[in-house]
Amino acid sequence: MNLVSSGFDPDVLGRGRNRKLDDLWGRLLEVPYFADRPGVAERRLESVPITPKSALKENPSAFLRKTTDHYHKYYETSGTTGVPTPTPRLVTDTLWNTVSVATVWERTLRPGDRVASLLPSDVAPVSDLIANVAEYLGCTMLRSYPFAQGISDWERLDALFTGYRPQHVFAAPGVVLQWTRLLKERGRLAEVSRSVRSLMLLGEVSTPPLRARIGEQWQATVLDASYGSTETGTIAAGCEHDRQHLLLQSHLVEILDGDVLRPAAPGLTGELVVTTLNNFARPLVRYNTGDLVTVGADCPCGLALPVVRVHGRATESIGVGGVRLTAEAIESIIYGAPGITGYLVQLKRPDGQAGRLVLERDVDATGPDEDLREGLRSRFAEIGVQWSQIVSVAQLPKLSKAGGSQKNWKRTNLQWVD
Repeated sequence: MNLVSSGFDPDVLGRGRNRKLDDLWGRLLEVPYFADRPGVAERRLESVPITPKSALKENPSAFLRKTTDHYHKYYETSGTTGVPTPTPRLVTDTLWNTVSVATVWERTLRPGDRVASLLPSDVAPVSDLIANVAEYLGCTMLRSYPFAQGISDWERLDALFTGYRPQHVFAAPGVVLQWTRLLKERGRLAEVSRSVRSLMLLGEVSTPPLRARIGEQWQATVLDASYGSTETGTIAAGCEHDRQHLLLQSHLVEILDGDVLRPAAPGLTGELVVTTLNNFARPLVRYNTGDLVTVGADCPCGLALPVVRVHGRATESIGVGGVRLTAEAIESIIYGAPGITGYLVQLKRPDGQAGRLVLERDVDATGPDEDLREGLRSRFAEIGVQWSQIVSVAQLPKLSKAGGSQKNWKRTNLQWVD
């Protein structure tokens, strides 16, 4: 009985993970960084210390297997949290990641369906992943990143969608928000969105209020499609009930809460630490992603895989008037209000105690600006945040919309002013 046909039966899953872990120890001995680490030669995961992200960024070549001299694909991280990190992959890396993600996405994508990806194809692997899964599942594939100037800009995208009629669209939330605005301005949203059944969001943290807003505008199902990184591969994939399931067939997942590291289990919240079972070019053991997550229990879809809610990077919270805020906390309030398609937080130097919130109003927003501002002021006050000023503008810079693993929240939605 294979894993999928068993419904991810814990016994079947456990046997497969044990076999992969046995193979992983051998690969780790070929990696300079891990070869002499405690617990590796003894094959004792509980004895291996946590691998900080900084170690990988400082010396990425030390994490490559010495026996590998040829790679199938070369990628780099976006560099949004520092210098880009080389992330080459072997064919086996690509194949395992594709099949692992497909076990969940096949609940939404069917053979013969038409898929469109509005994510960048340069350097980062995310667009390749979508194309690989679509091909594996027997779907038709279109790549059309609208920020690729001179290739598939907004005008070309309108024509492509009109002729191609995609049923499933993969995109970063910011890209969808920007395109929705443009289609509304041109009176084209109803026509372009007519064939779309699902919008699969990835590349950035998205919140339920934002997904609900996009779903209403497109009259489509909006799902949080995946979670992972260029370094680790895809750690979780989204099902048809808008839950992200940990891909435990590909990763050993632990949760770091303070100084305590525990196996991922429902109810735990902390930083996600992952051991990659399907990475062959550059395996990782107990790698601290730096992302804050909460592990959940059952999902209506019936998959026997835990769900995970991603709150964002632990280092990306900001202080406004003494209150720590994450992207999730801010966007849950902002996108819970009607008529907003973007925002910018402006903090005053040197300590950021005074914060100004700049809102981008939708092209068809109704009602006075003052009512909108006061409603948000009240919602933020409930969590202890007092903005020095809330203003609205017709359009924010496109940098805040170009996402898909290419933008960093603190660099595009946060601005320091004197």
